[in-house]
Amino acid sequence: MSSKNSQLREKSPSESHAEVIVRMFPSDANPAGNVFGGEILKHIDMVAGIVAQRHSQSNAVTVSMDSVNFLKPVFVGNVLKLNARINYVHNSSMEIEVKAEAEDIVTGIRTLTGTAFVTFVALDKNGKPTHVPKLALKTDEDRTKFEEGKLRMEKRLKKRQK
Repeated sequence: MSSKNSQLREKSPSESHAEVIVRMFPSDANPAGNVFGGEILKHIDMVAGIVAQRHSQSNAVTVSMDSVNFLKPVFVGNVLKLNARINYVHNSSMEIEVKAEAEDIVTGIRTLTGTAFVTFVALDKNGKPTHVPKLALKTDEDRTKFEEGKLRMEKRLKKRQK
């Protein structure tokens, strides 16, 4: 891994934040009209990848997806709104938090439908892990989410060593 970390400019979580809005169609759902969990996971991974690549300014790949919670169903016709932010960075890895919300366009009602934490690793041009910019923690929320992300990352690493 290169030691260019000291050359990288710190970035705040808001600099790499991403929001994606997707309309759900019958092809995304089962016969009862409930959107497949796998379809939602695909969009979670995609928006988290945008955040990871914005932060690292390099290719980034998914290495884990955990604490995925499907809280409420998403239905055909809903708009799925995914909001993603980076919480924690360590050398080449980044934890991205994603919140999924379904909106019934007719009523305007929005419902939190899911949450997830996705870990990405930044890769250099040779496909090897590369350092990412540190996080500039500007708000109390940034600092809290960073500390929480650090604890989750430590747990992930311990699990991998078993």
